[in-house]
Order: sequence, then structure tokens, then C-alpha cells
Amino acid sequence: MYVVNAWLLAREGEEATILEAMRHLAPASRSEAGCLQYVAHQDLDDPRRFMFYEQYVDEAAFQAHLASDHFQRWVTGVIAPALEARERHVFAEVA
Repeated sequence: MYVVNAWLLAREGEEATILEAMRHLAPASRSEAGCLQYVAHQDLDDPRRFMFYEQYVDEAAFQAHLASDHFQRWVTGVIAPALEARERHVFAEVA
């Protein structure tokens, strides 16, 4: 299993932009053949902070996700320009 955890910090005032994009991106991503789980979160204490938790069957499935039309539209086109910071970590299942 290939696990991705992405942390986002929205620019001041861009929270609604990111929320709207996540509401489109998450269901489209969950429908991908290699996606096992795709959950979008917003921090309860700091609404500018968001997190994606993603599980794929393998790295190729994740690469297909990055190349998908919905990723290009919602992440590259909408989310990325609205961010102050972004951090991504990749994990392998160990137990």
C-alpha cells in the first residue's frame, strides 16, 4: 500500500476556495481504480489548515492520480494558487 499525507496552509481568506475544491476533488479521487481511501480534512482549531489522507494500491496508482483531469483542475488550478504552504509525506504500510 502507498500512503500519502498532505498538509496545506491556505492563504488568508482562501479557506472557502480550498473547501469548495476539496468537495469536488475528494469524490472524484475516490472513484479512481487504484485509490483505496481519500479523505479531506479541515483543522478544527485553525480553519486555514487542511489535510489529505490518501491510500493507493501502489505508487503507479498515485502517479495516475496526479495525472488525472480532476487533480489538474482542482489541485493545480485552484488549490495550489490559494496556498501559503504545502507539505507532502509518503508512507509504506508496515503492519
